Amino acid sequence: MYQPVQLSEDIFYIGVNDRRTELFENMWPLPRGVAYNSYLINDDKVALLDTVEIGQVEKFLKKIHAVIGDKPVDYLVINHMEPDHAGSVNIIRQLYPDMQIVGNKKTLPMVEGFFGITENLVEVKEGDELDLGKHKLQFYLAPMVHWPETMVTYEQTQKILFSADAFGSFGTLDGGVFDDEMDFLWFHDEMRRYYSNIVGKYGSPVQKALEKLSALDIKMIAATHGPIIRSHIPEVLKMYDDWSSHKTQEGVVVAFASMYGNTEEMAEVTARAIAEQGIRDIRIYDVSKTHSSYIISDIFKYKALVLASPTYSNELHPNMEALVNKLKHMAVKDHYLGVLGSFTWAGTAAKRLKEFGEDLKWEIIGSPVEEKHALKKQKYDECRKLGEAIAIKLKDDREG
Repeated sequence: MYQPVQLSEDIFYIGVNDRRTELFENMWPLPRGVAYNSYLINDDKVALLDTVEIGQVEKFLKKIHAVIGDKPVDYLVINHMEPDHAGSVNIIRQLYPDMQIVGNKKTLPMVEGFFGITENLVEVKEGDELDLGKHKLQFYLAPMVHWPETMVTYEQTQKILFSADAFGSFGTLDGGVFDDEMDFLWFHDEMRRYYSNIVGKYGSPVQKALEKLSALDIKMIAATHGPIIRSHIPEVLKMYDDWSSHKTQEGVVVAFASMYGNTEEMAEVTARAIAEQGIRDIRIYDVSKTHSSYIISDIFKYKALVLASPTYSNELHPNMEALVNKLKHMAVKDHYLGVLGSFTWAGTAAKRLKEFGEDLKWEIIGSPVEEKHALKKQKYDECRKLGEAIAIKLKDDREG
């Protein structure tokens, strides 16, 4: 027996929590799980907005029944076709064979491709409306936020934006479903980790979507992951605007690979010099220990990055190379970069890291510091000078 969670008199949250899956998209760690959010509007016509991952379908069906009993679902609105949201479409169609599936011209071929469904499909275009009785839905396309078929649905009566993956977050909903029922500050980091790793490559489409949505009067944001936002809407919109336009805060991420501690020592010397210049936010990560999703999340947050790697088989250390390749794939913009490298018989790492920064058109601070064998006084001093230069650059931005 479930007690439905109401967004309004006729609109219900019927999402589920997943605390068992360890990797989202089989890549990103879920130490606190993830929520798959779905919504139901019980009007003259019943509309279901997105479904849930197939492994959670039993709980999901019980929640639908708790709201509408034996009434049929008239419409299934698919805002996003990724299987963590569309995974239960086929089962829902079998239970409600007369249900019409609502999507845009890029959604409906995916419905056929994933499920073989070709009947009772309703194509909607930008700005089209669907009348349910007391409630009217309006559809806005949001391509590449973060799939090409993504759209959002705006409920005009209660002014609720059903935003698909936009404004979503990792983390289960542990009792609280709305942002003002929980420690919402905790979700800031998980929202940024979600955005930076899942959506981060598509900053320009996100900016276009935000501009489009700015014309709407939004009283609630109901995403397909994470809390429903009703008390922090301006704050969340600003977070997305900052991230998608690559605005950053004063601070430094120092990410290193180190086999025997020599490169790590260079990273720590550099970080100490940064701190002595008054920069408070410094995050040091061992790329072989910390999953890249956490490092990338902080890179989206902070302006400066120091990358440190030993040369490994005439290339970067493989774990550093993996991080660098992800950042290149995401086309992360507008950072300061400091480079540290070490080697035993042939130095390549510093050169590769500098080339990486140049490829992304980042500003390289100072000259790369590269040490042969263990760290000695000359390179120790150069590490400190590099740290000081990065700190001065950040303080100039603060004052200018």
